Amino acid sequence: MPSSSHRPRKRFGQHFLHDPWVLEKIVDAIQPAKEDLIVEIGPGEGVLSRLLLAKSPRLEVIEIDRDLAASLSPEFKVHQADALEFDYSVFPRGVRIVGNLPYNISTPLLFHLARYADRVRDMHFMLQLEVVNRMVAQHSTPEYGRLSVALQARFKMKKLFNVSKGAFKPPPKVESAVVRLEPLAQILKIDEDLLRKAFSARRKTLRNALPGVDFAALGIDPGLRPENLAPEDYARICGPWTNKVS
Repeated sequence: MPSSSHRPRKRFGQHFLHDPWVLEKIVDAIQPAKEDLIVEIGPGEGVLSRLLLAKSPRLEVIEIDRDLAASLSPEFKVHQADALEFDYSVFPRGVRIVGNLPYNISTPLLFHLARYADRVRDMHFMLQLEVVNRMVAQHSTPEYGRLSVALQARFKMKKLFNVSKGAFKPPPKVESAVVRLEPLAQILKIDEDLLRKAFSARRKTLRNALPGVDFAALGIDPGLRPENLAPEDYARICGPWTNKVS
């Protein structure tokens, strides 16, 4: 069992969840079953891991911290690796992914995980509240952006509950929330470069943000801004027009 004397490392964004009520609430949200393959990202000291392992003996964990990985290895199947670079296709289809994601890499990690949407059954993550609000934001709202579109094109998402700073050691500077992601039956194909181009100019009109697209042919008002389009609109743009955006 990992030593409670492990000092959380800033460079890994370590904030260890310790509140028993929050931990049980996460397990209740996941509803793990004995036949499930569950992969936990960033198990830390293994507090949530032990609760999951009691219900799902096929649990595996991904931990970048060499010391924590070594201390967890007697109890769990550990992949000592960077979650940002990990190839999740090594797991069979239907894998369930969970984790208290490091807030300093949460956005690039979500983009990385989104590429495996067709392989997962669901994902449950603890994240910075602001990031969760961006994930589930509707178009034409201030929180809506590239992350919203990229994830909503692949997942049905639901914010489950908020978590206060005091549930962690050390407490982070921000509030947190738990979110569920379930792959859509029909995943929308949206070009990541086009999204990046659109939202890097989010205050411009579409005709200026994405020159070369025949918005009239698509039935989209070119006077709108990138934040006004739903994921389905971006999928329509990417259909015949992805290669025509200069």
